[in-house]
Amino acid sequence: MLATTVPSRAELVRKATDLIPLLRKHAPWAEQNRRLHDEVVEALADAGMFKLRRPKHFGGYEVDTLTLAEVAAELGRGCASTAWVTSVYWIPTWMTCQFPDEVQEEVFATPDVRICGTLSPSAMAAPADGGIVLNGKWGFISGAHHAQWQEIIAILVPPNGEPYPVMALVPLSDLLVVDDWDTAGLRGTGSVSTVAKDLFVPAERVLPLPVLLSGQTASKRNGNTPIYRAPLMPVAAASSTGAIVGMAKGAMDVFFERLPDRKITYTNYESQREAPITHFQVAEASLKIDEAEFHAWRTSNLVDRKCEEGTEWKLEERAKTRADVGSVIRLAKDAIDVLATASGGTSIYSGIPIQRFNRDIQAVNQHALMHPNTNFELYGRVLCGLEPNTLYI
Repeated sequence: MLATTVPSRAELVRKATDLIPLLRKHAPWAEQNRRLHDEVVEALADAGMFKLRRPKHFGGYEVDTLTLAEVAAELGRGCASTAWVTSVYWIPTWMTCQFPDEVQEEVFATPDVRICGTLSPSAMAAPADGGIVLNGKWGFISGAHHAQWQEIIAILVPPNGEPYPVMALVPLSDLLVVDDWDTAGLRGTGSVSTVAKDLFVPAERVLPLPVLLSGQTASKRNGNTPIYRAPLMPVAAASSTGAIVGMAKGAMDVFFERLPDRKITYTNYESQREAPITHFQVAEASLKIDEAEFHAWRTSNLVDRKCEEGTEWKLEERAKTRADVGSVIRLAKDAIDVLATASGGTSIYSGIPIQRFNRDIQAVNQHALMHPNTNFELYGRVLCGLEPNTLYI
């Protein structure tokens, strides 16, 4: 067992801020090569970014959700893809901490282990002696190129009874990686597909998905640790919001960098910052980012408070976390759109960072579990007294 000194939230945020120049330097490379640069991954590891949801007894930090949000917001200012992949790693790492302790010992034996994953049940599982056998394919596996393990979801068909979803942990080396990630946005995330063919997974590395969705755990050691005693979806939702806020802040950063030397073509404005329309645009974008930050921090604080209290989650609270994520995305997208619109014709060149932020937020907006329309409908159903039409709540 390992023990480590846990940095404060302020220290971790500062470490993330210090990485911004490196992330910005390699963001074009990541987009062109459709994965994070190795130097970025190494820098993230050196800064402790992969320890945030790792248990303390395995040398991790066990930080709260608000720390995740604030750290990811700084990473997002530098590179949307880097912030996204780092946030994605945090979620399956948290999920791993719900498995039996002996499974965790195997996974966390790797220093700075990186665990990618998905919540999509796009594969099938069959019972086998001592475990299950997997066959199928998973898409959108962000960070797979630099991960050692993958958390997967599959539908288990038992000999008797109804099929149900299970979650399993498998080494990346047991899966076929299909390099099919060629997209308009979030290109640097390397969100490729992975395939299992007749892959045996021992029973100890398999859990029924409803167990995690309801906030139960198979870990004795982590059972009383506040950050590990929450339902999966509120944790996953809150863990994602900081990166989105960071994308909007990053867009604002690069907009202001170009502002003083940029004319408004076919007008008498020698500097865009002199134009009243610019004053309106930056004020509008800034206030939308403030609103996005409110929703991100609110849902993070809710998760942290519920974890500390150990109280049962109300259905409305669960739905609100997904609604908050939808609000963060909508507001960040609106802010970036304002800034991109104000950036002029030259901003369409690939070397101008604002257009990369614009395409990245468009990609986030399409995420099935994060799309504002989907999440607002879910929240509205619950507010109207109807049952949610999804297990993912």
